[in-house]
Amino acid sequence: MSNRNSEVDAWMAGYDNPQKPVVEAVRKAILAADPRIGETIKWSAPTFVYKGNLASFFPKAKKHATLMFHTGAQLKGDFPSLKGDGETARSMKFSDLADVEAKGGELCAIVKEWCDGKDG
Repeated sequence: MSNRNSEVDAWMAGYDNPQKPVVEAVRKAILAADPRIGETIKWSAPTFVYKGNLASFFPKAKKHATLMFHTGAQLKGDFPSLKGDGETARSMKFSDLADVEAKGGELCAIVKEWCDGKDG
C-alpha cells in the first residue's frame, strides 16, 4: 500500500493492546478502500486523512477497536454502523476480525464517500 505512513507503522509497532490485530485490519481496509486516503498520527493516534481528517482510532479501547469519524454526521449515504446522534462526530466499533470483515463494505463506502465529497 503506497498510502501507508512510516510514522503510523512505527506507532503500530509499539502499540501494546489486545485489539492490535483488529486495529491493523481496519487500517488495512481503509487504506485499500481508496488511493486518495492517507494516514498520519494526530492526537497520539492513527488518523486517516484526505483534504481533512476523516477518522481517528481511540487507542486505549481494549474490548473493541473504535474509530471516531470527526464529521461523520455530514457523510451522505446510509451507514448503519456509524453511531452517535450529535451534530458532528460519529463512531464505528469493531469487536473482532470477523466484525471488520462484515463491516468492510460499509467502511469502504464511507472512505469513498469522504474522498468523493472532498473532490466534489
